[in-house]
Amino acid sequence: MTPRILVIDDDASLRRVLEYNLEEEGYEVLAAASGEEGLRLFAAHAPALVITDMKMTGIDGFQVLRQVKEQAPETLVIIITAFGAVDAAVEAMKLGAYDYITKPFKRDELKLIVAKALHLRGLSEENRRLREELTDRQDFQRIIGTSRAMERVFEMVRKVADTEATVLITGESGTGKELVARAIHARSSRRDGPFVAINCAAIPRDLLESELFGHVKGAFTGAIRDKTGRFRHAESGTIFLDEVGDLPLELQPKLLRVLQERMVEPVGGSAPIRLDVRVITATNADLEQAIESGAFREDLYYRLAVIPIHLPPLRERREDIPLLLRHFSAQHGAPDVTFDREATEALSRYPWPGNVRELENTVERMLIMRQGDTVTVADLPERVRSGGARREGSRIVNLPDEGYPLEQLEREVVIEALERNGWNQTSAARFLRIPRHTLIYRMEKYGIRTPDR
Repeated sequence: MTPRILVIDDDASLRRVLEYNLEEEGYEVLAAASGEEGLRLFAAHAPALVITDMKMTGIDGFQVLRQVKEQAPETLVIIITAFGAVDAAVEAMKLGAYDYITKPFKRDELKLIVAKALHLRGLSEENRRLREELTDRQDFQRIIGTSRAMERVFEMVRKVADTEATVLITGESGTGKELVARAIHARSSRRDGPFVAINCAAIPRDLLESELFGHVKGAFTGAIRDKTGRFRHAESGTIFLDEVGDLPLELQPKLLRVLQERMVEPVGGSAPIRLDVRVITATNADLEQAIESGAFREDLYYRLAVIPIHLPPLRERREDIPLLLRHFSAQHGAPDVTFDREATEALSRYPWPGNVRELENTVERMLIMRQGDTVTVADLPERVRSGGARREGSRIVNLPDEGYPLEQLEREVVIEALERNGWNQTSAARFLRIPRHTLIYRMEKYGIRTPDR
């Protein structure tokens, strides 16, 4: 891709000289006659390099340098100074300028400094890309599981990764939704672009629109400069909107427009900006129920859920727990630690309402508090011990204080009965003391399929 350079100088003749020489080298050049115009071009085109004169009427080179570094710290800035103004050049270097060039300068000197700057920028981007690639690989490796439920998830990731389809990942908290989103990005043709994650529920409602879509200076009280939103930060890559079910109703049409038209309009702006971004979302909320209650737009839901991927809770893939125990032990520096049979069984029986995240935290704590290299039942937290062993007269069901859906509870009971009986429907029905046709009805009602189908 041809490097894009922004030249800012109020001296028209010098500006034209710079343009001519840089274009002659094959660069794409944007030219601005003032600091104000230069910053507008910078926000709109995100050039790789900025060359700015130091002394200009209005916004000077120092202010341009500060604002460029605030908006995009990775952008390199070369300052043009008058002969003898070394002190100003040194001050600019302290503020983050890459280099300076004094007037009058030779054409070869200019070309050499620019070439070095862009080479450095290329190395920095390559390092960033390699770091992100390495991180993505590690993240994918952290999605641990050999159960049929997880094999289905892996298969979906492999199928959808190298497409442009929007993906909606559903599942309870702690099941690894962001890891799956990163895995999709890492295996897509956008893997060299950025992966930008944002939790819609973690940002105050009043700031969310500006954070997502950006704003222009003066759009509201406190908007003292233009701000680039997360969507534009994800240009040519992937944006991951976690907890999308918490997106305020008034912002949902704006997200719908991004998905339909691939355009974003900053708060207070008048000109929409074209985007090239893939959107992956996730939620632990029941969006279909939110649609019925009027809290979520139906048209937006269908745009987001072109490819739905559901992550099973840990209690529905208990056979992965021994593998996860070994994985987390190695990850936390104790690869030789083992769990005896009773401890493994107790950990496998526990319902894990916080899913894989809760299991990892529990393993980390047990590794710190253990008495030896073999973890026994005595090393387990009380809640795991009590959850794993039913005492005479105690209740089977121990509901959380915040409540629990009856249908979800019934679904889990049916799955556990089937798992305990090797997915034999006759045996599972007998286990639950219900007729077989009643079990089949429940399986159809909750979309439960035997693993070999």
